[in-house]
Amino acid sequence: MLVFGLLALATVAGILASLQESRGSATEPSARAQRLDDLQTLLRTAWLMALVFWVGWAAGDGVATALFGFVSFLILREFISLSPTRRGDHRSLVLAFFVVLPLQYTLVWTRQFDLFTVFVPVYVFLAVAAVSALAGDTERFLERNAKLQWGIMVCVYGMSHVPALLMLDFPGFSGKTAFLVFFLVLVVQTCMLVQHLSARGLAQPEPGFHWRSWSAGLLAGGLVGTVLSALTPFSVPIAVAMALVACVAGMLGHLVMKAIKRDRGVTHWGSAGRSVTGASGMLDRVDALCFAAPVFFHSVRWTFDR
Repeated sequence: MLVFGLLALATVAGILASLQESRGSATEPSARAQRLDDLQTLLRTAWLMALVFWVGWAAGDGVATALFGFVSFLILREFISLSPTRRGDHRSLVLAFFVVLPLQYTLVWTRQFDLFTVFVPVYVFLAVAAVSALAGDTERFLERNAKLQWGIMVCVYGMSHVPALLMLDFPGFSGKTAFLVFFLVLVVQTCMLVQHLSARGLAQPEPGFHWRSWSAGLLAGGLVGTVLSALTPFSVPIAVAMALVACVAGMLGHLVMKAIKRDRGVTHWGSAGRSVTGASGMLDRVDALCFAAPVFFHSVRWTFDR
């Protein structure tokens, strides 16, 4: 309830600030208006993540796993929509969406961790290439398969580690693993929000790496990790370390995904900033989480679940 209350206050403050900005600058948008628009977009993402966490906590592990599986389907669809395909890729696409994705989340739900962690990077990568080769279309074969494999790795493999946190079971924390998801999401989202706003405030160009904005994001993520340590099995030093690990992985992942978008000649995962899911680039909102989740999951498992 505290999180929803804070989000409600932040949303109201954002709406009031937007109204004030629209009255003061009705002719052309200012830099402050752009920052407010970015903040509102990130707040919508925070609401989505909070609702997903609440549903996962209230409805149980199975529903949460299915919900994240649906998110994976949507973001993979966004990724593929900006990666040109040929007729020879249709079998591989069917394999990715309707075989690989449900199997990966089934392995998560059944707690087959040893197979779940190698299923995509070993078996799926080989299977996708083999199915594509059987289609007989060898034009730009390596490039086409690399795009699909990368999409599966980020959108399916990466995201599936978020509900996998719910399945962990170690002494003294049974039935409370939903707070690990909460910790991961809030730490990463706070880090990305502060890093983004800091970069805007410093008038930095979007694509680059900037120590000041990245340091601000890491500091914010570490502070949130410290505050939330009581909800986790972590001591304060370990909570800070886990938060920083997740933040670094998330920020590097976001940087990688921006590089891919620049390579495709777009600024959003979707034409004109509007994605095929109807949202303003859902993958834009969760790309950092897709990279942070596997690193955080294995860090937690190696530390506590032995």
